[in-house]
This record gives sequence, C-alpha cells and structure tokens, in this order.
Amino acid sequence: MPQTIPDFSNSVKLKYVKLGYQYLVNHFLTILLVPIMGAIILQILKLGPDEIFNILRSLHVDLVQMLCSSFLIIIIATVFFMSRPRSVYLVDYACYKPPVTCRVPFSTFMEHSRLILKNNPKSVDFQMRILERSGLGEETCLPPSIHYIPPKPTMEAARGEAELVIFSTIDSLMAKVGIKPKDIDILIVNCSLFSPTPSLSAMVVNKYKLRSNIKSYNLSGMGCSAGMISVDLARDLLQVYPNSNALVISTEIITPNYYQGSERAMLLPNCLFRMGGAAILLSNKRRESSRSKYRLVHVVRTHKGSDDKAYKCVYEQEDTERKVGINLSKDLMVIAGEALKSNITTIGPLVLPASEQLLFLFTLIGRKIFNLKWKPYIPDFKQAVEHFCIHAGGRAVIDELQKNLQLSAEHVEASRMTLHRFGNTSSSSLWYELSYIESKGRMRKGDRVWQIAFGSGFKCNSAVWKCNKTIEAPIDDGPWQDCIDMYPVNIPEIVKL
Repeated sequence: MPQTIPDFSNSVKLKYVKLGYQYLVNHFLTILLVPIMGAIILQILKLGPDEIFNILRSLHVDLVQMLCSSFLIIIIATVFFMSRPRSVYLVDYACYKPPVTCRVPFSTFMEHSRLILKNNPKSVDFQMRILERSGLGEETCLPPSIHYIPPKPTMEAARGEAELVIFSTIDSLMAKVGIKPKDIDILIVNCSLFSPTPSLSAMVVNKYKLRSNIKSYNLSGMGCSAGMISVDLARDLLQVYPNSNALVISTEIITPNYYQGSERAMLLPNCLFRMGGAAILLSNKRRESSRSKYRLVHVVRTHKGSDDKAYKCVYEQEDTERKVGINLSKDLMVIAGEALKSNITTIGPLVLPASEQLLFLFTLIGRKIFNLKWKPYIPDFKQAVEHFCIHAGGRAVIDELQKNLQLSAEHVEASRMTLHRFGNTSSSSLWYELSYIESKGRMRKGDRVWQIAFGSGFKCNSAVWKCNKTIEAPIDDGPWQDCIDMYPVNIPEIVKL
C-alpha cells in the first residue's frame, strides 16, 4: 500500500525545528539579556552629559561604606577561589607497542590451540568460532611465555612481561614530557589479575629510584575499568596535595592468566585479551596547563556489586580440573547495559546541554506521572561530547553501546580499530583509542572526549576530558605511527579461518 501519511520523522523541516529548539534553549540567557542590555545602553546614550553628571553627583558614597564593601568583596572572592577544586591536567601519555616477535596471527593461535587442546576438539572449534567473530586482526600480540607449547606461565615470566610493558611505557612518557623520576609525587599502578609481592608499584619505585615520600598505590582485582578508577584516585589525591605530579600506569599481565582448560566460558578471554599498557602523567600545577593535552572535567563511577548476578558475571575460579581461569557469564551484556544506564543517568546532567535535559525531563514526566505510552528518550550525547572512547572489550560491547547511544560508525571507529589492531588490552584500551583519534588529526582545541569502561564487580566507570590545544597529526611516537594510514579497515562480520 502507498503511504498516505508522510514520514514526519525524516522531515527536513522538523530537522531545522529541532536545531532551532536546541539553539533557543541552550542560548536562552544570552537571547534574554542582550535586548535588555541594548535597551539600557540606548537609554544612557539618549541622556546628555549634564544629566549623566547630575546622576553621578546624586550618588553619595561614604568612604567607610566603600572600604567595608571592598573588604567584603575581597573576602568573598578569596573564599571562592580557595574553595574551588584544583584543575587536573593530563600533560601527556604513552602506550606500549609490542614487538613484532610477539605477534599472534589467527593461524598461529589456532595451531597452538589444536596442540594444547588436542584431546578436546570441540573446545578448539569453539575458540575458532569466537576468533572469527571477535573483530580482532592479524597483528595482535601475546607475551613470549604464551608462545610456548604448552605455555609457561611462571612467576619469572610474568614479572618479565610486567617489566617490559610498564618500564617501556614509562620510558616513552618521560622522554616525551621531559620529566625526571624525582618530579613524580604520586604513583598509581592498576593491574587486575597479576598482584605479586612486592607490588608492581614497588617495582616501579625500585627501578626509577623514586623519592622515599612518594604516595604509592597498587590496584588489583578491579577489572578493565580500573584505569578510570586510577584516574579518579589521582584526581582526589591532587586535590589534597598542591603543586604535584601523578603517574598512572594501566596494564594487564597476560602470562599467568592464560587458561589451559576446556571450559568454554573460561576459554573466551584467551581469544580476546592481548598485551598492552599505558602510562599517563596528571598534574595540578598551573604552569602545566599551557603544554598539557587535556583537562579532566568529570569522573563518574557506577558499582553494581550489590547484585549477585552482576558480582559473578566476570568471575575468577577453578574448573573441574582445578585449572584457574576467568568465567564470563552469558548475562554479561545485559548487566553491562544496566550499569551503563546508571552511569549515563549520573553523567548526563553534568555534560548534556539544557535542550537535551529538558526533553529527557518532559519524557520522564509524561511516562511516570501521566502514564503516556512514550518511548524512553535517549539523550543525544553527541550534543555534549565530540569523541567517544568505548572500552574495546569485544565486538558485542562496542555494537551494544553504538546502538544504545545512537552513535555513528565514525564515533566508534577508534574502538573498533583498537580492537582490530591491539585486541582487548583491558584498562589501557581507552588510551590506544585516544591515540587513534589524535593520530587521525581529529582532536581540536575545545573538543570533549568521553571514555567509557566496564570491569568486573560489576562496574561502569567513565571520564570526560576537554582538549586544551589542537593536536596535529601525524604523531611520530604513538602506537599507531607505522600503521595509521591503513586505518580504518573493513572488518567483516565473520572471518573464515
């Protein structure tokens, strides 16, 4: 049947109506005050010089009153500026780029799986199906100990991987920024599954001979969103300690956590997780504002651990053969969606323009109070931020967030390409994505970036940054320096192996 009623949702006129509504609401005060100020200025211009002089003479101001008023204004201004939170600047960051010798093409991964799981061909087939649909490419890397058949997840090998990843990123960051180890006041290292004694933060202190009074923290067991937790902890510490630098290290050590059993739910991380790490320098020094890349605007953390399903959806445990691995629940995507909903409900009022907040409020009132059959209004976060860094946990995670937040392919390009080139690098994946956006020359002064990460427990944490300066491409020292021209690439739904 032909359409008798036009499709108003795609009407060009309605598009301009929405744009006009957004401009009107977001600039309401300007639109209101400009005519008033204009009228006042016109009235003053109509007065003659004598009339203006008489008005000024009629204002009798006592000297004591003037001094008291000035003193009060100074006190109020001092209290205001002292109570304001200190600005936290992201001076620069560096991402670890694994050597070519650690590369694991699909053929190599599957050959090793067949040899390791030779008594369980169904598990091999399962891994192959996961890898075909994973969104990973042929350049992802695993640590040297995993290349052995069978793998050798020794403590020595795990420490070797940690030293390689962490020290390489710190060296790269210090070379970029020109900072010395003695200039670091706060050190935070997050690694979820590998927690040796002495800690990884102590390992960094020992290697770089950091000061004895350094504020050192080591976060473990907090999943892929621990990078945002580290940033939040650094922000709080920088509010307490003035004129300080904070070094944040985000990584995941793969060596001791490669599962060698046959449980399907525990084989999944083997197919997705790869080597990676990032070092970030944060500062509250005012002189760093001129050369820093970003300023931290908001950090929002959401924890769903009170719910039993959410708590156990990413769970480290032993299988029937007493082999340790990470069990990923089938309910993971549903729980992640609930955590995301709670997170954006909190961060929305902080970043969304007034036009989007009003639409959300009207829709909520209509549905909850008047019981109208309206669909829930999903705010347009593209009005609030220009760039999105979604944790590259897997193809399904990126697809779900793109759908729920109504993002374009370009908005999730950095996440998809990071997953394709580096795999799931856990808490450091957000920094590979940010580096991708910079390497493409898309980051301009004033742009806002929203980083969203998910982690065991279950948590959804996010941070919003504002760019302090236009970042020119190409970037000569980033993880994308030798391959950025090849991206974006087409990633098929299934890669036949």
